[in-house]
Amino acid sequence: HLLIAHLPALSPSSTHPPRPNLLDAFSRFIRPKNEHHSQSPTVTFAIMIGFAAGMEMADMAWEVKCREEDMKQRALENERHAIDDARRAVDEKAQQLQVLANQSALFAGFSMVVLVESSIPPDVDPILLTVFGGVAACVIALMLISSLNSTYMLVAILRYDCVNRDVPFDEFWRKRCEPDWKLALRAFSYGVPLFMVVVALVSWLSFWESDARIYAATIVTVVALVATIFWFGSTERKWTGFLMTTEARVVTRGTSFAQRPSTGSKSPSEVGESEKRNGKGKRDADDDED
Repeated sequence: HLLIAHLPALSPSSTHPPRPNLLDAFSRFIRPKNEHHSQSPTVTFAIMIGFAAGMEMADMAWEVKCREEDMKQRALENERHAIDDARRAVDEKAQQLQVLANQSALFAGFSMVVLVESSIPPDVDPILLTVFGGVAACVIALMLISSLNSTYMLVAILRYDCVNRDVPFDEFWRKRCEPDWKLALRAFSYGVPLFMVVVALVSWLSFWESDARIYAATIVTVVALVATIFWFGSTERKWTGFLMTTEARVVTRGTSFAQRPSTGSKSPSEVGESEKRNGKGKRDADDDED
């Protein structure tokens, strides 16, 4: 319209028709050539420039609209990914708590059955009987603490809102659940060797009236002792510390090390990168010589 407005106006006495608007000019411009209607070349050129500018503006508006829709779609996809990540974290912790609660309840039930169903001879040593009752009660108490803490934490994380996420799940777990998780895991790790002590003591009570009680009870005691040594030397040493940490760690046999390599040593990825850099530098030197 600005280009058309700067064109020289036609005089009223002219025989040419008045200056057409953009739509009429465009419609006349696309008419077949056999019609008896003519227009100025300057007006035609201005109409073409205006039409091209309009098309360019329309393309820009379309690109802006597509970009806005793309940003909305990306924001929606990011929100879906965040919800899926929160649900995946909740499911992972829920499975861990469920396993710990079930195993603790199983050990507590076995200890209760041993304490209640054991046949105690009347002439048993009172010291042996007292130690047996105390150790069995400790096993039941520790396993109940582990089971109940795990159950309450399981109910708590299942109530976590994965959609709104007012607090990130990692922060929620670290502040609300991690101390109880460590307590439950520590109680379970203490209850397992005490359960083996209960097995050794109940063998002496069961074989007390037998003539071969010394041999039979000694064999059971040795087996329980070996299992306890294996628990402290391998299983508890290898896994308890790892399960109580929140950051990812690389576990080897007997010890655990952080993923970051120590000073003076290089990880395999760093060694590969250094080899690539050395090879690239060597190729550049060969190119320079050529």
